[in-house]
Amino acid sequence: MRIVIVGAGEVGSNIAASLADDHEVIVIDVDPEKVEELTYSNDVLAIEGDGTSLETLEEASIGEADMLIASTDDDETNLVTCGTAKTVRDVFTIARVRNANFHDTWKQSEGGFGVDFMVSTNLLTAADIVRVVALPAAVDVDPFAGGLVQMAEFGVTAESEIAGQTVEQADKFEALTFAALVKDGEVTVAGGQTRIEAGDRVIVIGTPSSAQSFSRTVAPAEMGDSARDIVIIGGSDIGYHTAKELEDSDLKPRLIEQDQQRSRRLAEDLPETVVLEHDATDVDFLVGEHVDRADAVIAATDSDEKNLLISLLAKSIGVQRTVAVVEQGDYADLFETVGIDAAISPREITAEEIVRFTQGGQIQNLSLIEGRQAEVLEIRVDEASVLSGRPIRESAADLPGDAVIGAITRNQQFVVPRGDTVIEAGDHVVVFAAADIISAVTDVV
Repeated sequence: MRIVIVGAGEVGSNIAASLADDHEVIVIDVDPEKVEELTYSNDVLAIEGDGTSLETLEEASIGEADMLIASTDDDETNLVTCGTAKTVRDVFTIARVRNANFHDTWKQSEGGFGVDFMVSTNLLTAADIVRVVALPAAVDVDPFAGGLVQMAEFGVTAESEIAGQTVEQADKFEALTFAALVKDGEVTVAGGQTRIEAGDRVIVIGTPSSAQSFSRTVAPAEMGDSARDIVIIGGSDIGYHTAKELEDSDLKPRLIEQDQQRSRRLAEDLPETVVLEHDATDVDFLVGEHVDRADAVIAATDSDEKNLLISLLAKSIGVQRTVAVVEQGDYADLFETVGIDAAISPREITAEEIVRFTQGGQIQNLSLIEGRQAEVLEIRVDEASVLSGRPIRESAADLPGDAVIGAITRNQQFVVPRGDTVIEAGDHVVVFAAADIISAVTDVV
């Protein structure tokens, strides 16, 4: 498939890197440095130019393209790009937008803006934040198989029950599979005797209830089973949608916003949220409002630097869990290194959603792990698959590399993957695999 990507920033570059192995990818960007960098780092054709220009799109052979992905940081540019491409060819168009109003309008109008599929960064980020907050100690959570399966990544601290245990000792849950460990930023498939240490991250795949139970072995003893008292700091669009998601889950969050006009608007639009107008860097105010007793604080301002400061202040006054929005993906590791529990990158989430949508064939869903070091794939098994009609202990030998079968669903029911489990055609299998063997795995599964 020939895919044209407009925008070579963090989102566009991640998408290009994910698709380059299996597709012919052409990337357009106005920044010559980004074009040069992408040319040398990935097997793609990079063109310097304006994606809204018909001339530039024609240079990228838009007339022969199967798909166009508009992924710049400007909503209007992305919408115009899609509309322009449609004047040349009925190419399938995907647009990334931040403004949820564009997304609402698009949903209500078939083919609105000349866009076939629209990805709302802020809505995706809010949903991701709520999933992470709902699972104690989790730093990443993704649903699979219509919610029957969950992939969860947990940070292990010295206080965690499983710290110092082997994988075999920690693996006590029937409907849960240990997929991998992240040690010093490197993802590795762990054997039964691999020791889990403080500072590691554990990636597991299983039912939501088993992931919830496992979280109790990772989270500190004083952390509750679920977060009920949640404080959102920053009335940004992401902050607003996070509060709305929490309200939809029958929670009543608090939201702190310094701007008077914005805080009044939020109070009107969020009936179940207590909106407080104040500077969230005022420690006396935070303590006076008992923010120090909150189960979780979410830093969702429009500034990475302020989100870092707010999160550190929250930690300093005793907040159990901090989640911060990080626009610059390179900063995510820094946030977590200094003690922020989970750093959520809207750009990474957006890239993952677009890559997920572009996958065809048997792939139903996917999640990118640790900067694309690995992927979790949901694959619908057909009769030609090496897994079909065979016990896992037999068929696993035909899987390339260290691929791990984490879960199986059949007829909307969870099936525990064990050595003697026979996978049938039509089953959905959730597989963990390192990035360098993804193509090989999908070829045989």
